[in-house]
Amino acid sequence: MPAARPAEPAAEDLPEDLTRLAALHGVATSYSPSPDRTVPASATAVILALAALGVDAGTPRAVRAALTARETELRERLLPPTVVAWSDGGTPAALAALPAGTRLRVETEGGETVETGGGEARVDADRLPPGVHRLTATAPDGRTAGAHLIVAPARLPVPAARSYGLLVQLYSLLSRRSWGMGDLGDLGELAAWAGRALGAGFVQVNPLHAAVPGAPTDPSPYRPSSRRFPDPVHLRIEDVPEFVYVTDPERVRALQERAGRLREAVLEQGALIDRDAVWDLKREAAELLLEVPLAPGRRAAYCDYLAEQGTALEDHATWCALAEIHGADWHRWPEGLRDPRSADTHRARTELMDRVDFHSRLTWLTDTQLTAAQYAAREAGMPVGIVHDLAVGVHPRGADSWAQQEYFAAGMSVGAPPDAFNARGQDWGLPPWRPDRLAACGYAPFRRLLRGLFRYAGALRIDHVMGLFRLWWVPEGHPPTEGTYVRYDAEAMLAVLVLEAGRAGAVVIGEDLGTVEPGVREALRERGVLGTSVLWFERDWAGDGRPLPPERWRADCLATATTHDLPSTAARLTGEHVELRDRLGLLTRPLEEERAEAAADTAEWLEVLARLGLLHGTGGDTGAPSEEAGIQAVHRFLLRTPARMAGIWLPDAVGDRRPQNLPGTWDQYPNWRLPVADADGRPVTLEDLAASPRLHALIEVVRDRAGG
Repeated sequence: MPAARPAEPAAEDLPEDLTRLAALHGVATSYSPSPDRTVPASATAVILALAALGVDAGTPRAVRAALTARETELRERLLPPTVVAWSDGGTPAALAALPAGTRLRVETEGGETVETGGGEARVDADRLPPGVHRLTATAPDGRTAGAHLIVAPARLPVPAARSYGLLVQLYSLLSRRSWGMGDLGDLGELAAWAGRALGAGFVQVNPLHAAVPGAPTDPSPYRPSSRRFPDPVHLRIEDVPEFVYVTDPERVRALQERAGRLREAVLEQGALIDRDAVWDLKREAAELLLEVPLAPGRRAAYCDYLAEQGTALEDHATWCALAEIHGADWHRWPEGLRDPRSADTHRARTELMDRVDFHSRLTWLTDTQLTAAQYAAREAGMPVGIVHDLAVGVHPRGADSWAQQEYFAAGMSVGAPPDAFNARGQDWGLPPWRPDRLAACGYAPFRRLLRGLFRYAGALRIDHVMGLFRLWWVPEGHPPTEGTYVRYDAEAMLAVLVLEAGRAGAVVIGEDLGTVEPGVREALRERGVLGTSVLWFERDWAGDGRPLPPERWRADCLATATTHDLPSTAARLTGEHVELRDRLGLLTRPLEEERAEAAADTAEWLEVLARLGLLHGTGGDTGAPSEEAGIQAVHRFLLRTPARMAGIWLPDAVGDRRPQNLPGTWDQYPNWRLPVADADGRPVTLEDLAASPRLHALIEVVRDRAGG
């Protein structure tokens, strides 16, 4: 039996020097799960978080030395690594604090130089172009310091008119042309149809980031290998121009027959979506495609893409090539290959140049189809188009964590502290970015990430947007209860977000559900970042706890009835979500108690819908509203709120009972592998959706109110 771990001192018992040192590095020593409760962080969590930031706090002597060094650094430096100037703001605080007579020089992204001298050190942000510039300060005593200067627009423009759209997990949307899972051809068709025939303003999809290959691959789109580059598993092979020039018709026919079997297995035989089988098939097809020489114009476009993406794409493709040989976990590769800048990696990249080019070409092809989907959406009249999803982090074994390892906090994982819904807390297994390294480089990785996504996004949903402000760091080998919050420079993160979204003319939606610290929603709203409001959670929590009247909802949000992590509306109205959790052994209270609470919650909402005159139609012998009538009423309610965007979870349109992801499960439930289905669990294709009377009835309800 292992020896018991010594009791940790409470936060209030932490040595004062350690508490001060933690505060100076943005490491919290306590957190508040509710306004009336404060929980101390363990000394272990604080010390290990500091260690991950390169600060030795392992002994009292080390703490004193680190504290002295940090205080001296902050006292003597002229500028922080990054300074933010908003176009509508005054002089940034960092510049206002400079000694009188300090001279400033700004070298803009475009190569221009702007100088100020004598008097007050100031930067007129409204006279500088938006961008990330180089700022140099020279004090009267001769000290000189440089910093990155982020000049950002005051706020993002919100959608000019309110609109409604469809929310779907792309892999779940199969057509009669897709190869066993939904693809980018299906996305383009969905957008074109929804825009032209339904008057929809957007289509929101799950993250389409590159996955970590495996056997099996982790199906979660929220644990990607890379957030910077898309996954070629989403390619529509037949839409690649070179496909028609493949010179082996027998192999093409064999591939299409196998694709048909994969598709029919899901649509006709009840099989789960098999991402690995789909990728094996598409990879084989891609090998054929890449044997076809690119036409001159296509080659020029590919070369432009390579030049534009530069080292980042080369690193990503190199990781993919090395993973084919050494496995997906780069920590287990030969030591010389664990460093993307080593001589061994350079030699391997040269030796594997054909495979590096293969993965680069696939990334480019995927990028072109993503761009085509957004073009189809806008051509169909959608004011927003495709809403892409940015996962909160990346897989610790993936391409980004290898290529950008200097920016990640070693030995740490992102998660969530214990709360009323999960007493054990959560560990998401995602390495966090180091805030100090981000600031030192002017947030270059974040900028490049956003710029890549905004190439083909009309809007971007940011998962766990609170992560721009702080993240819960869990030390490796410790439970989530022994984590602590680490702060980021939220102003700088927001400035980069607003800058890049503004350049792209894109909308930004923050997923701000759950526990949100005071001031976060206000800061996001000030900069034009929309929030997320889900009907079942919108209650008067500061008052009687009853459902929040529609007129009291916030306007700056995307309003929905559910999400990929929640029960479908049909399941909630029928109580089937409780029965599912009971079958899987996930209930923490007796079944009848859970049923009663869920039924009471649903009944309360139905009473509100009826009182507002939104609940039409009854079903069965009881005279109670039918489940379909309830779904329509819920969406009438959403369109009665002032929300600028309203989303229909596409499975709700056909009565699907199953959640796409059931938090708290792994192999007990087929998370991320279910096709869209009807109330009886029969898969529904894109073609079926387009002809569905039930879907069209719901759309008519929404369209009647969407312009209000």
